[in-house]
Amino acid sequence: MTNPGKTIAAISTPAGKGGIGIVRVSGPAVPEITQAFFGYPLKSRQARLHAFKDVQGETLDRGIALYFEAPNSYTGEDVLELQAHGGPVLLDLLLQRILALGAVPAAPGEFTERAFLNHKIDLTQAEAVADLIESSSEQAVRAAARSLEGRFSKTVNELLSQLTYLRTYIEAALDFPEEEIDFLNDTTLREKLDQLREKISETLQATRVGFLLKEGMKVVILGLPNAGKSRLLNRLAGRDAAIVTDIAGTTRDVLREHIHIDGLPLHIVDTAGLRDNAGIVEQEGIKRAWREVETADRVFLLIDDCIGMTPADRKIMSELPGGVRVDIIYNKLDISGRSPYIKEAADHTELGLSAHTGAGIDLLTRYLKTAIGAEQTMENTVIARRRHIEALLAVQKHADIAKQQLEAGAGELAAEELSQAQSKLSSITGEFSSDELLGQIFSSFCIGK
Repeated sequence: MTNPGKTIAAISTPAGKGGIGIVRVSGPAVPEITQAFFGYPLKSRQARLHAFKDVQGETLDRGIALYFEAPNSYTGEDVLELQAHGGPVLLDLLLQRILALGAVPAAPGEFTERAFLNHKIDLTQAEAVADLIESSSEQAVRAAARSLEGRFSKTVNELLSQLTYLRTYIEAALDFPEEEIDFLNDTTLREKLDQLREKISETLQATRVGFLLKEGMKVVILGLPNAGKSRLLNRLAGRDAAIVTDIAGTTRDVLREHIHIDGLPLHIVDTAGLRDNAGIVEQEGIKRAWREVETADRVFLLIDDCIGMTPADRKIMSELPGGVRVDIIYNKLDISGRSPYIKEAADHTELGLSAHTGAGIDLLTRYLKTAIGAEQTMENTVIARRRHIEALLAVQKHADIAKQQLEAGAGELAAEELSQAQSKLSSITGEFSSDELLGQIFSSFCIGK
């Protein structure tokens, strides 16, 4: 904690001019600061109009003052909020007055950090505060709100409860080996473990959708030279971000565009054309293209519809790393004469369009919205971060190994794997989290939050 035991203060509204601005104060000295600032105490949770005066007693403004007595406040401490007119100079004068009365400037995220440390919210809810503020779409807002109200925490705690039951069951069997019943081979135990693994998988899927809503999906466009990759990038970006010519190998480096489709974030990466007889500069561009694929959520393999799928295109597909979703896009339908289309397959989607005329781009954008998760059922989707996904992947791995150990009759090893899974799950809500992790999370907040 940055200022343990201190009373902190900050302007909680964004920088700039506005109709209303808020100065927030939290800590043990709030009652004394309130008495010194107003000359009288305030009743808890009552909004009243007050004069805000400087040290000489001159009125700076008249506004609403709200006092929240601990523990019934956002931070769990005594809190004072001064709601004044939103002029930056005025708010700074009010803040300086509060600091002169004994408060210290709040660090970024310190109000929310105190709420976490005082058990008003858990770590996923604390992160949801920042995510709600930064949301760029309705879906992201609703997903962040679900996290803030504790739905993600509830899911994690349900998983923890299932893990605790399984560990207790296995360890009891190990502690009482003289019992005639073989508890470790009980079908109920195996069924419960399978149910847990299924629940982990469902949670991981919902978390991945939530991550894409927050961070955006990274799409890498691959293909042979002159397939129309740069033209597709320009069409999606809505501007001439990349140079387009009829000369093969025009793009020799990685080009990135961050765009929004109905508010949903998308990272589009254009790459150099992939071919074997490339020059030195193109070879470096091709190496960079493959490095981008390693961190891609999805790959668009662009194919010239006038030529069709070639052995070189199939070679590119065969060299893609496992786990990366690849979709095939047949471009230049304005030349081949075919109509735009979209066709679903088991492991990929095939689209036909014209990046030159824009025909079929609407099919592609709708498909991208579906891929991000915008058109899925959102009831269970929560805003998630990479650390949540990494933790759940580790939990999934430990649960899978626990099943293998249980089937092999190694109860002690199965119990240890479930213990490791418990620790990873607990790190999501902050029950077991390092100070370094907490510092990274709260330092990313704005001052006053």
